[in-house]
Amino acid sequence: MNEAFPLIRLRGRGGWLVGRDGVVIALFIHRDHTEIAPAIWRAIETYRRVIPAGSLNWYTSDDGDMVPLDNAGWEHNRQEVIDCLGGGGRTAELRESPSETGGYQVEYYGRLLNSPFHDAPVTALAFTFPTEYIQMHGAEHLRTLALELARELPFNFGYASPAIVSTQGSWASGNWDSTEALLARYPGLDAPHVTRFSSILGTRALGPYWLTFLGQPLLGQLGGIDALRNALPFPEVSLLPMDGDRVLVTLDEWPDPIDTRSKAIPPQYRALARLMDPCLFQYTGEELLPYQQDTNRWIRRFL
Repeated sequence: MNEAFPLIRLRGRGGWLVGRDGVVIALFIHRDHTEIAPAIWRAIETYRRVIPAGSLNWYTSDDGDMVPLDNAGWEHNRQEVIDCLGGGGRTAELRESPSETGGYQVEYYGRLLNSPFHDAPVTALAFTFPTEYIQMHGAEHLRTLALELARELPFNFGYASPAIVSTQGSWASGNWDSTEALLARYPGLDAPHVTRFSSILGTRALGPYWLTFLGQPLLGQLGGIDALRNALPFPEVSLLPMDGDRVLVTLDEWPDPIDTRSKAIPPQYRALARLMDPCLFQYTGEELLPYQQDTNRWIRRFL
């Protein structure tokens, strides 16, 4: 398993680390943030308890500066998440480093579904871990933790995956040739951009992942758990029903970046992609920008 994860260190123009190897857990919740704020904060507190002490040291202040995450900073972020008065969205970005991408971070973007500033808003929450975390604790530990983080949240879609861990999609500012080569070789490697998708994802999905969380209305659009069982008759796959008409689909024992130089794409990934195809996100329009075309192709990489 250790050999399966590529060592990734992407650097931007100034030499800063903008992307590294790790694991991301991302949840997209088609609810106003005002409905779920306490549960969001409890998930953030759970994450804080399980990661090494001192792993989160900075946060993004209201004016966009990076500020040390002391006790007063934690209270500020708690209020930012919990306080639902005054309308508008909510943001919490907790980081390991003030300038570079670290292995541990939290990104939360609380949206209002009727926001005029976003095309198809969805409240989004993401946690990251360095590769060393899963190497130390194992895949089952991470799966149990992902379940605990998602337990109270009425997600529409979510996932856990090997990833190019970055801050606000900063992997895109690194050497693009290196990034493109990584994504072409490792289709099981995620390139997360939670802040962007929190504005445009709505009730759609981003594809199959090692752990794929499905809730309503997406699960119903796919045909429910019975349709998943019929589409995924593979010994590696497990389906775990969750309260609230939700399900966790596990596609393999270990998170796998899927190195196509040494193996074929596992058939369960392709099978789930085929089932999800009508519900996958895509940019539409006659004149798509290059990054929009790339995103559409990437989301359908298993098809």
